[in-house]
Amino acid sequence: MSSALLKFDPYQWFVVAILAILQFTLILDFMVLSPLGAQLLEELDITTAQFGLVVSAYAFSAGASGILAAGFADRFDRKTLLLFFYAGFILGTFLCGIAPTYFLLLMARIVTGIFGGVIGSIVFAIITDLFPLEMRGRVMGFVQMAFAVSQVLGLPVGLYFANLFDWHAPFLLIVVLSIPIYILIFLRLKPINAHLALQKDNSAFRHLWETISKPRYLQGFAGTVLLATGGFMLMPFGSTFSINNLGVTFDQLPIIYLVTGICSMIAGPLIGRLSDSVGSMKVFTAGSILTIIIVVIYCNFGVTPLWIIILMSVIMFIGITSRMISSTALVSAVPAPADRGAFMGINASISQISGGIASGVAGMIVHQAADGHLENYPELGYVVAGTMVVAIGLMYNIHRMVKKRAH
Repeated sequence: MSSALLKFDPYQWFVVAILAILQFTLILDFMVLSPLGAQLLEELDITTAQFGLVVSAYAFSAGASGILAAGFADRFDRKTLLLFFYAGFILGTFLCGIAPTYFLLLMARIVTGIFGGVIGSIVFAIITDLFPLEMRGRVMGFVQMAFAVSQVLGLPVGLYFANLFDWHAPFLLIVVLSIPIYILIFLRLKPINAHLALQKDNSAFRHLWETISKPRYLQGFAGTVLLATGGFMLMPFGSTFSINNLGVTFDQLPIIYLVTGICSMIAGPLIGRLSDSVGSMKVFTAGSILTIIIVVIYCNFGVTPLWIIILMSVIMFIGITSRMISSTALVSAVPAPADRGAFMGINASISQISGGIASGVAGMIVHQAADGHLENYPELGYVVAGTMVVAIGLMYNIHRMVKKRAH
């Protein structure tokens, strides 16, 4: 079906906009901590290992809470669930904004992760409930723009306030932005409860087990593992590789992020529309092949002119964005309506945990020499490319399964 036949009505535009802005606050809260590292190390007098624990505390608590909440996710109105967990996220972020000590900051990040880690799965369940498959590519395209917007606008503004006041300021800024979003969701989002009529009289843990054990769901989870593995292997060492291997200066680094972020903002909705019109599988395959080629070339670079680095980064991010949007739209069609909340919750948790493990594996592959140069980075690129090749095959099986069920 052509995407031209399916237009968003005004209420659907509201849903897309409010979910995209909500995702922006979640992603900004997760991303803003890393650039604050230098301030936190000095002001809280902590080690790099302690700072790493603060960063990972969010991811692992988010992963754990997503699995624990999955069994209950389909037993409530999705609007009610979203309001409950978003309130907890706002509270956790506020606690980060007033934390006076390292221990209290660590506890606040755990609270934020417990609530924030479930919200993403609720958002994707809402999208799957309210939008047919032929429209989801465009919806995912707008929602995924939150990553690029947080990179282009959120991080610079957050760091500006951190430098103007102190490291607490970005978290309080996120709270100020989140409260109007919460009010709008409360007032204007309609109840999303059609799935309640499909529920069986099972316990929450039985529902969780049935969702985890279904063979076709396992294919979707396996696809998520591979997607998270590829992205999280390269991400932690991106800036270090740019500075120590490619010859980029600290002053040039923001330029790379700014340009790639702007291009990702423009590309997201276009890729989403393309995914709806030609098919998610075709876009995923094309994006994967493009990313594989660029990753292998990029990871073998030595000192390189800035314009080439920016060009390659832009192409790589377009490929990655194509994979994210199309795969999310495709995987969203896997669960039955009665299992969507549980499936999305487990899927989000698997993504968080897989990403944490992938970062650790990447750290074992890459080594930093005494002069700062990263060694074995080409080998890391080959491993990432290999996971992407396997992901194409796995996503093709999911595509066939979805197509067969649709017929």
